[in-house]
Amino acid sequence: MTVTTATARQTGARGPAGRRVAAALGVTLVAAVDLAAKAWAVAALQDRVIPVGPVDLRLAYNPGVAFSVGAGAPTWLVLTVTSLVTAAVGVVAWRTAAAPSRERLAALALVLGGAVANLVDRAGDGVVTDYLHSGWFPTFNLADTAIVIGAALLVLTGLRHLAPDDAEPSTRPNRSEGERST
Repeated sequence: MTVTTATARQTGARGPAGRRVAAALGVTLVAAVDLAAKAWAVAALQDRVIPVGPVDLRLAYNPGVAFSVGAGAPTWLVLTVTSLVTAAVGVVAWRTAAAPSRERLAALALVLGGAVANLVDRAGDGVVTDYLHSGWFPTFNLADTAIVIGAALLVLTGLRHLAPDDAEPSTRPNRSEGERST
């Protein structure tokens, strides 16, 4: 058994095809849960607010993108731009699946799942359904939460990969007995 095979078995890593399937399942799960929550919110929250801890469940519609940016833009433009961004994230996720970075792929699956859910929701009537209201922050939904968590994980994994690794003992230079470290 090669070292690569042993490492893959120890970490549970799969080949690119397996990672792509896992990511696609993650994207589908995130989108399905959010779209189901949006359908519930439209049915249950028409004239009602339900307090739930730090947030209230309150129905709202966002014609723009994050923080209602572009709310006055034509629907076709918002749909086009969000479709292009979603497709770009999909391409990055597809390519990332070739590398054995499960953390990055999971983060991209969260971002892509949230983006797909919001895109599907917007395609129907030009607005995104929001239902989580804190009172101090714009009303949002589970797809937005997945996007933010995924983006934060991407930043954290990026920072982790930027940190210098401790040198492996086998890669450290050999010191002769007469050398001293300073």
